[in-house]
Amino acid sequence: MHWYVYAIVILAYMLVLMGYNIRRSHKVRSQEDFMVAGRSLSLPVMVFTLVCTWIGSGTFIAGAEYAYYAGWSSLWLPAGAWVGIAIIYFLAAKIRTFGQYTIGDILEVRYGKFARLFAAIAIIIAFTTIVSYQFRAGGYIINVVTDGRVSVAQGQMIAAAFVIFFTVLGGMMAVAYTDLPNGIIILAACCIAVPFVVLFAGGWSHPATVLPLSHFQWFSDDFGRYPVLKALGYCLSTLLLLLGIQSMYQKFYSARSAREAKKAVAIWIVGTIVVETVVVIIAIYASSYQRAQGLPWDPRSMVLQAARWMTPWPVGVLLLGAACAVVLSTGMNYLLSPSTNVIRDIYQRFINPGAEERRVVAIQKMVVVAIGLCAFLMIFIPTYLNSNISILKYSYFAYTMYGVSITPALLAALAWKRATRPAGIASILTGAGMTLFLEFVFPLLFPHWMLASTTATSAAKDVWGADPWGIPTVFLGFAASSLVLVVVSYMTPPPRREDLEKLFPTATA
Repeated sequence: MHWYVYAIVILAYMLVLMGYNIRRSHKVRSQEDFMVAGRSLSLPVMVFTLVCTWIGSGTFIAGAEYAYYAGWSSLWLPAGAWVGIAIIYFLAAKIRTFGQYTIGDILEVRYGKFARLFAAIAIIIAFTTIVSYQFRAGGYIINVVTDGRVSVAQGQMIAAAFVIFFTVLGGMMAVAYTDLPNGIIILAACCIAVPFVVLFAGGWSHPATVLPLSHFQWFSDDFGRYPVLKALGYCLSTLLLLLGIQSMYQKFYSARSAREAKKAVAIWIVGTIVVETVVVIIAIYASSYQRAQGLPWDPRSMVLQAARWMTPWPVGVLLLGAACAVVLSTGMNYLLSPSTNVIRDIYQRFINPGAEERRVVAIQKMVVVAIGLCAFLMIFIPTYLNSNISILKYSYFAYTMYGVSITPALLAALAWKRATRPAGIASILTGAGMTLFLEFVFPLLFPHWMLASTTATSAAKDVWGADPWGIPTVFLGFAASSLVLVVVSYMTPPPRREDLEKLFPTATA
């Protein structure tokens, strides 16, 4: 089927979503509507918006890249999220009952206003990075759909424009209700596409005849100096991100009730396991076909190429549409979330506490545009410099940055009464500082201590990178952040009863 058929159908879908968002935007009349959809989301909307928030280009693009180099052991990346969702099930009702806007509201109750500020900065860094690689993923999709007539660089500009525009239109009201059709398409497309891709590749056993033996190991030999640690490092980074991720908490705040928030999580875990497993299957069979045929497919575009060339065109359109939906919905979610931090945790808390709602909504829309432009520059500059861009590397940094700086303090705030204000602040600063130091400064100061796999190909080494002493950053950062949290808590006086009351109503210090 000609490329323009794919392009026309997908563009038509985007235009329908645009019209829908314009219609929903007229219902945004307050700060609560823009930030948490008026706390009115029903169970079906909650389920699909949670699926769409988590299933992003980290699944369709980074997951495909991971599967291309690691095979079945790439399932360690999404497995951390599955464990995280299971844990979050027991916290969802409590989070909704607390009913604020950002996780900064929780952190300030336990640790004070500076914890809110420092957490907001860490979140903005992590989420802007996530938004940037959604734009890159959009570029890959448009490049594949147009058979290369639109370059990846041009495609990421188009993707950025759509994501920023949609988010500005209606905030959470637009995000959540756009996720409903997007989530249905994602689930349907992934499940329908699998048998076609498997048959086209040569049958269920075909990968075993083409792919390296390491693709069928629990821990691929190519992972790093210590393969088990590398695999568990990816698992831990997704686990920590999901346990503390603000965009998910913001969805819980948007639910109609605590009961529906908890039910939504129970269904969400099923949808997430299905989609992420199916994406890995598609990527593995596409890569086996690509290697057997000697095709010049980019490892990051395996799922997209499978949709374009390995399925009947109606199924391919549906799967490419799902990829577009993923980029759009995830980009919107992670763009809205840090803008809410800027407004709630910085502007309203420190600059203008008494700002009227219309002014707050207007300023947040400007912040959305500003963060969107920053995210675009994060991907545009490396593109302009012809740098090697790995979405897997971008996602790993963002997940680690968020997971080790925010999650330990946040979980302690929700579940550990002994955590103190100085400990929470120290934990956030330690986690963020360790991540930035180990990812950007340590390799420059001590390059001889950065150890990579001795068996990986040069291409795989570019993807996995090297780690300090061969130990993934997430382990070092999480250990430091958690240790500081515990030690400082026991070195300082226990929290007062009034500091615990909002989260532990019957608590005593």
